[in-house]
Amino acid sequence: MRIERITRFPVKGLSPELLEEVMLEAAEGLPGDRRFAFAQGDSPFDPADPKWLPKRNFACLAVNARAAAVHAAFDPRTNTLALRAEGQPPLLADLSAEAGRQAAAEWITAFLGEEARGALRLAEVPGHAFTDIPQKAVSLIGMASVADLGARAGMVLDPLRFRGNILFSGAAAFAELDWVGREILLGGARLRVFKRTQRCAATEVNPGTAERDALVPRWLRQHYGHADMGVYAEVLEGGRIAVGDALELLD
Repeated sequence: MRIERITRFPVKGLSPELLEEVMLEAAEGLPGDRRFAFAQGDSPFDPADPKWLPKRNFACLAVNARAAAVHAAFDPRTNTLALRAEGQPPLLADLSAEAGRQAAAEWITAFLGEEARGALRLAEVPGHAFTDIPQKAVSLIGMASVADLGARAGMVLDPLRFRGNILFSGAAAFAELDWVGREILLGGARLRVFKRTQRCAATEVNPGTAERDALVPRWLRQHYGHADMGVYAEVLEGGRIAVGDALELLD
């Protein structure tokens, strides 16, 4: 099996960043993944007491399909976030300054319009990741699984719908669901798969058009009897991983 794509999402719910390689650390997720989030106006998230909260407390594709139309790019060297979308002036926000953070929050609130619940605010807490589960993990998805679901549904599905960190080839469709409890070697790192990834309405959103044009959770249940696509794995031993590296299932 082989790593085909490494993806992180600097801002929860917004566009991806493709990586050629990255260093994984033990007990951590993919570095920089879901580092930021836009908390909804009614979200109880408190940066002074950063507890994990379900995705609906933040701008996310499950409730904000329009967010898929935002092109976001974060530069960690300058701590700037670029945001652009059709019909709205582009923004380059310095997240080191409160004015820049406020500008980014106002931009996304205006863009989401009726989908926004009050005035959104940019959230960031060192060491905290705005992931869909409380545990720090790396998410993996088999290319064959995505292709098999698409074939059964009669529609080509972009793997970006599933917003995973690692897309890999070389396994049978949905074989990774049986890896729960087992260890894998991923490039120079060792991980343990601990949970299947249950899919929600976020996967209905086409990442290219921002339209809800697929019934992915329904199709998964219809064709396979579950709503799972991909798995979560914890990093046991850190190391470098790169596109083209091997993924090996340990005995």
